Amino acid sequence: MTPAEVVARTYRRIRERGDDGVWISLRREADVLRDLDGLDPALPLYGLPFAVKDNVDVAGMPTTAACPAFAYRPARSAPLVDRLVAAGALLVGKTNLDQFATGLSGTRTPYGACESPLVPGLISGGSSSGSAVAVAAGLVPFAIGTDTAGSGRVPAALTGTVGLKPSRGLVPTLGVVPACRSLDCPSVFARTVADATAVLRVIAGPHPGDPWSRAPSLRKPGGGPATPSTRIGVPRAPEFFGDGAAAEAFTAVTERLAGLGHEIVPVDLTPFLAAGSLLYEGPWVAERLAGVGDFAARHARDLHPVTRRVLESGRAISGAEVFGGLHRLRELRSVTAPVWTRIDALAVPTVPTTFTLAEMAEDPIGRNTILGHYTTFANLLDLAAAAVPAGFTPAGRPHGVTFLAPAGSDDFLAALGAGFLGEKAEKAEKEPAARTVPLAVVGAHRVGQPLHPHLVALGARFTAVARTAPCYRLYDLGDRPGLVREEGGSSVEVELHEITPAALGELLVTVPSPLGLGTVELSDGRRVQGFLCESYAVGSARDITGLGSWPAYLAAGRA
Repeated sequence: MTPAEVVARTYRRIRERGDDGVWISLRREADVLRDLDGLDPALPLYGLPFAVKDNVDVAGMPTTAACPAFAYRPARSAPLVDRLVAAGALLVGKTNLDQFATGLSGTRTPYGACESPLVPGLISGGSSSGSAVAVAAGLVPFAIGTDTAGSGRVPAALTGTVGLKPSRGLVPTLGVVPACRSLDCPSVFARTVADATAVLRVIAGPHPGDPWSRAPSLRKPGGGPATPSTRIGVPRAPEFFGDGAAAEAFTAVTERLAGLGHEIVPVDLTPFLAAGSLLYEGPWVAERLAGVGDFAARHARDLHPVTRRVLESGRAISGAEVFGGLHRLRELRSVTAPVWTRIDALAVPTVPTTFTLAEMAEDPIGRNTILGHYTTFANLLDLAAAAVPAGFTPAGRPHGVTFLAPAGSDDFLAALGAGFLGEKAEKAEKEPAARTVPLAVVGAHRVGQPLHPHLVALGARFTAVARTAPCYRLYDLGDRPGLVREEGGSSVEVELHEITPAALGELLVTVPSPLGLGTVELSDGRRVQGFLCESYAVGSARDITGLGSWPAYLAAGRA
């Protein structure tokens, strides 16, 4: 499609949805089409429509932060908007939000709560509700939100979209109405991790005059990108507030991560959750008031009742309590820091449960706290995050998983999320495939075993489990097995991986004697390259053929 056709489709879909609560202000279609005049097709986001949350300034358009009495028309756009437009993207309009970005439900707004497109009557999550729904409903391919307590992640889970929450300071916050200025992060919603990452690369980078800008040093857990055998922490005792279906869904997430070859490490989240509680139960509520306090004092009647209640609670916080909170956070950071020596990333349910609009209205503050159970600690502990869809619970509600790691790990987390969604495999199918050959893997290079990352680094891809012809024996060589072709042998389980001939040659020179690569005969008659052992080395080694495979032998405890 041409960019003009894409724009026409966007506006047609907006008209078809009618008053869906997504938009606070919308540009005219003719004006958006006019932006295409003279636009360079080589630009990285050429002709892509997008939306921004209405707490982000766009020159000449009102910024309301979902409070009509607060509205003003800025003379300049936020730097992140300028960067998107300079990259060829086409701004369509500004989206709905929880007022002053205070909330995680998407219901604290006078412009009407927008539902999740996935389940009728279900909240869309907030505060970046309109941005998430605009993407989920197919109105725009990407949208900008913000994330202080989880506003870029909770809506992603409830709408089935990808939400990237960058490291704090990676994206400039100039031109963004503050929620908690020291914690605020612009965020990105898209349908795929690849799309969200492409947008993040455009808007990332320090900006002169932004006191919160920084360039976090890149962190590469495990010394490289996300691969199978990445150490992923999961909650040791996850809390779902009685939602058994959500608990089942997250168990499936954990099993999927293990099936992808990652090492699952139980983590005690107690200090993480304690840090998160400081955001709404500690002195950071006073920081929210500091951002809009003068306006809130003069226009108390113009505030949403729940927003007013939250902001007013900040007036009771003393200076001593502020410093007490800062000291407590420092303590909790020191307690959580050692966790990152044991894991490369933390995987948590994005939300522990979901609510309908009616349920949210019954207890707007209590249920908001539940929605933020796994999100509020991220910015306080200086973590980056990538939230991705994880299907539906058995009860038919959307489920999401968020990957977190210390600041600077943005690319790593994006790769981890893409791998969970299978985006790499999809991309590979669309591109001309390099010629590969099958490799039979017996032991230490299997998925989940210590040497598997070596195969991944060489571009090898697991394809299937198979068995050898009944003419092999398997021996314990200590830290790995030895497969030997012998008379009177048996059939042994192996994994098949696809690998390029060039990578196979690189692998060969790393295999220590008495092991090597040779021809392995499979039970279906195929002959493939595989790991073999020279017969002289197994004279005194334990014969473990009867257990059928190296993992089965390890599971038996080498008894």
